[in-house]
Amino acid sequence: MVDVMRIRGIHRVQRVARHLRRRFTPKALILLYHCIAEKEIDPWALCVTEQHFAEHLEILRKHAHPVSLAQLVEAHRTGKIPSGAVAVTFDDGYANNLHNAKPLLEQFDIPATVFMVSGYLEKRREFWWDELERVLFRSDTFPEQLHLNLTGNDFEWNPGQSAVGEQESSDQSLGSDSLVTQSRARLSLYYSIWRQLQPLWEPLRQKALDEISSWANGAPLTRDERRTLLPEELLALEKGGLVEVGAHSVTHTLLSVLPPAVQRYEIHQSKKHLEKILGHPVRGFAYPFGAYTNQTIPMVREAGFTYACSADDGTVWHGSDCFQFPRCDVKDWDGDQFAKQLTKWFRN
Repeated sequence: MVDVMRIRGIHRVQRVARHLRRRFTPKALILLYHCIAEKEIDPWALCVTEQHFAEHLEILRKHAHPVSLAQLVEAHRTGKIPSGAVAVTFDDGYANNLHNAKPLLEQFDIPATVFMVSGYLEKRREFWWDELERVLFRSDTFPEQLHLNLTGNDFEWNPGQSAVGEQESSDQSLGSDSLVTQSRARLSLYYSIWRQLQPLWEPLRQKALDEISSWANGAPLTRDERRTLLPEELLALEKGGLVEVGAHSVTHTLLSVLPPAVQRYEIHQSKKHLEKILGHPVRGFAYPFGAYTNQTIPMVREAGFTYACSADDGTVWHGSDCFQFPRCDVKDWDGDQFAKQLTKWFRN
């Protein structure tokens, strides 16, 4: 007869051993940024000001061990992760990564990796979530109703009836108290429409955005603080060797809802496009929205990437999967708040 209690005891000891091994094994952090700029309205809190970013880098230089992501990947491969190692990454490919972030990275001599959405390099439009924000927040008035047919389903919104739920509104996302008060209905409308656009294939999403812009009488506009990198700026970003470029798909579509053939295109084509511009292999990939399936990971390997990053908080240790590296999402904290969060991340 099997001694069930004895087996359970062994499993409990094994779990404790794994926990202790991970707790006292050298760990590293991969930090996730997006924009380094001032933003009046920031629905997803993606923006960190230049002042705060400089404070973050100063703390990393003084109290951590800044490394490039390529160095961290190699250290993980060899099982020699430096204690307190931190790698800086950016997602999407905003132009302010070159014009605002890179000078500060050079000032503190801290390397970084920028994961670029390749399809926006020649598009000369804002990312779709920024375009949606511009249309909904910059228009003076709206018609009574917005009606969209998305993948055969009808959706209707009444902007005057919108309200913000507790889970969807924050002072950080809107800025000043007056803006919070004035923008509640529009913020609620933004989140509601965003949820319907996120899983769409890019051509359908772009068509919907054009319909929304026409409905709101929004004039075509690409704001300098929200625009994406141009091909020549991508080359300038890598110049000097402090910043490396990785791939972040072609259109920043939710890979987990796409058919395998479309996922493969988004992954493979992003690599090919960036390599054609840069003239060298692109080694790293970041999953859009941090979303992927068991089918996605083999496609990333097949494309020739050597590692991939998710958007899940966590530390990197020798037991981490190099195609599911966790990253810690950085908010617009001042230096003291950032230092406390850094300590908290390392302790987890």
